[in-house]
Amino acid sequence: MTAGATLLTVGGGGLLAACGSDDDSGSGGSGAGSFGTLSIRLSWIKNAEFAGEYLADQRGYYKAAGFSGVNLIAGGPSATPQDTDVATGKAFIGISSPDITGTAIAQGAPLKIIGAQYQKNPFAILSMAKSPIKTPQDMVGKKIGVQATNESVWSAFLKANKLDPSSITKVPVEFDPLPLTTGTVDGWFAFVTNEPNLLRVKGFDVATFLLADHNYPLVSETFMVTDESIAKNRDKVKAALTAEIRGWKDATSDASLGAKLAATVYGKDLGLDEKEQGLESADQNKLILTEETKKNGLFTITDELVEENIATLKLAGVDITAEKLFDLSIIRELYKEKPELI
Repeated sequence: MTAGATLLTVGGGGLLAACGSDDDSGSGGSGAGSFGTLSIRLSWIKNAEFAGEYLADQRGYYKAAGFSGVNLIAGGPSATPQDTDVATGKAFIGISSPDITGTAIAQGAPLKIIGAQYQKNPFAILSMAKSPIKTPQDMVGKKIGVQATNESVWSAFLKANKLDPSSITKVPVEFDPLPLTTGTVDGWFAFVTNEPNLLRVKGFDVATFLLADHNYPLVSETFMVTDESIAKNRDKVKAALTAEIRGWKDATSDASLGAKLAATVYGKDLGLDEKEQGLESADQNKLILTEETKKNGLFTITDELVEENIATLKLAGVDITAEKLFDLSIIRELYKEKPELI
């Protein structure tokens, strides 16, 4: 979870993997292990959100692409920002979001977004099915629980929909959506993949609407690397994306695969519910697979969507050009060179 969080935060900060050195990141060759260990900074704790990475690891796709192994560095509430880890070389590639990376670039970080797993933003408004909130306008006069970490997204969303903040009662909350079930609030700022499914497995009937369907078209779970990696380690970036594509093709073909690995292997110490993880995985696949990615390949972003992202970021106070934020040349080159990956 990039800019959001879940109620599975307890102990998350202590789940960071040992950070591998990036000194072995050679720029050439594609033989077994020629690129050394690939360090990937995940955007959140090791739940089903990273199903594609788990399958790429388990099925040997990273090794087939030329890496000796992969180091999946978990994020979490107490982790350093993922963009910092990539900018400082702690990780070769990281998973983030345009608002976070855009802000980092504005502050001098030499980064670029090279692709996006989620074509649709996962942020949603969650409500109880017996009194559903179906549109942004339905929030007027209601109490909405919003986490402090999501304030900037909330504000930008209201601007995008021309809603007066004073017309909605914003209630500061943490990450456990229990107050929604007790009527303390009418709606809840959530990841559509997460909190709704946490409540569903507990027997609650809930409703959601995606911010992405209402003037907030930011992509998410974006891959970012340094400018230097694009210039000097292009083959390594392509190798990493090749393994990622293969892993995510498997994950999107069967949502249960990554859910099982999250619950029993990679996140086994988190107390994850495999059924809930399966629901989360299925929902995230809907954000990944679109008509555009089915045609152009996973992680690609259309020019139109890029421009929509830039416009949306300006609403959030991140004024950046597409050229400074995105470099989609590598993913396009990769699919041109290996069309079988589509």
